[in-house]
Order: sequence, then C-alpha cells, then structure tokens
Amino acid sequence: MGDTPRVLVLGIGNLLWADEGFGIRAVEAFHSRYAEHSAVRVIDGGTQGVYLVQHIRETDILVVFDAIDYQLPAGTIKFIQDDEVPHFLGVKKMSLHQTGFQEVLAMAEMLGDYPSRLLLVGVQPVELEDFGGSLRNEVKAQIEPALDFAEKWLAHLGINLHRRPERLADCETIASVELALRAYEEGRPHEAEAFRHGDDRVLAGGRFAPPTDLQSEYDAVLAVGPGAVR
Repeated sequence: MGDTPRVLVLGIGNLLWADEGFGIRAVEAFHSRYAEHSAVRVIDGGTQGVYLVQHIRETDILVVFDAIDYQLPAGTIKFIQDDEVPHFLGVKKMSLHQTGFQEVLAMAEMLGDYPSRLLLVGVQPVELEDFGGSLRNEVKAQIEPALDFAEKWLAHLGINLHRRPERLADCETIASVELALRAYEEGRPHEAEAFRHGDDRVLAGGRFAPPTDLQSEYDAVLAVGPGAVR
C-alpha cells in the first residue's frame, strides 16, 4: 500500500429476502453515521457478483458486511480477517451472491490486484425465506456493533473516521428513498395481501390443477417431457 491506502466499505446481499439484506443495511448505516473520507468509498454491492471485481482491484483495505451462515446461533456476529475471509464467504452457500463474491476475490488475486487487508463482518441470519421481509430484530441489533468494530479496525490501520453531528436523513441515504429501511418496512403490504413464502397450491405438490380450458395443453406438455418446446 502507498502512503494513503484506498479503502472500500462494501455491503453485499439482497434486501428482498429478510436477513439477506444485512450487508446492505450495514453500509447504509455506515454512510449515514460517518462523514465522507477522501480515502474511503462506501458501496452497496447488492448481488452484483463479478461486476464488483474492478472495485476490489482498486482497493487496498476491504471491509465487507454480509449475512453469513456460520452454523451459529441466530443473530451471532463474527469478525473474520485477511486470508480467512474467502473461506467463510463460501462456508455454506445461502444465495447466489456468496459464491459470486468468492469468485470476485479470486479474480482480483489472479489479476494481481488484491487488497492488502480484509475484514468480513458477518451475522448469522434468523430468517431468509420471507420475500419482501426486513431484518429480524436479532440481526438488526447487530448493525451498530458491526459499525463500531469496523471503525476501530480501520483506526488501527490508520484510517480515522469521523462521525457526523447527526445521522443523514432517509432521503440522503445511498439507497433509493423507496428502499430506505423505514420506508421499506412501513410500506410492506399485510401478509393477507402479499403472501410471504410462495403458493401453497404449488409447494404442496399434486393438489394444483390448471384451469379446465388449459388441461389438454398441460397434459400434452407432460406427455412429451420437461424439455419440450412447443
């Protein structure tokens, strides 16, 4: 690293699947809590996977927030550093983005531009199978401890963050206003209006029949096989 290391604070995950959104909510809170720093970039990486590789290549110090299945009690926070980070990102695949981010790190290393220091701040999810859901309380409660640890870890490396006098308003978040935490939670339809886990007619298997006027079409496709193109 040069005299002024380049820092990337990155959140990865998917807001739409409950605790899978931890990393995104963490970087939103990071951006809201800390004043801008000339050496620090804050990015909502979502599920971009390999599209993040150039950002990694331009980074000396990488901090990643993510939901990680450590096989620990729900809501447990764990901090992993340096060479151990890729191993824990793939300890158990929960969604597409985890394997993708392992590949991002491998590609950056292969191209010769790998961060000198890495920190993974991961939280064991409580619930993932809740489409449109928000963070569960146990996971949400770990956002502030996650930021505290990242702040101290960066200070140890000579990157001193300064807290804003007041946190930014939701309209100033790095997320879209509609997806800011409060709006996202308050705008969610009631469960009676928006089913959370899928269509039980399909999931139960064998009990769902297509409408009568489509029955012959349905039977014909099944007879030919799943690879049929009609």
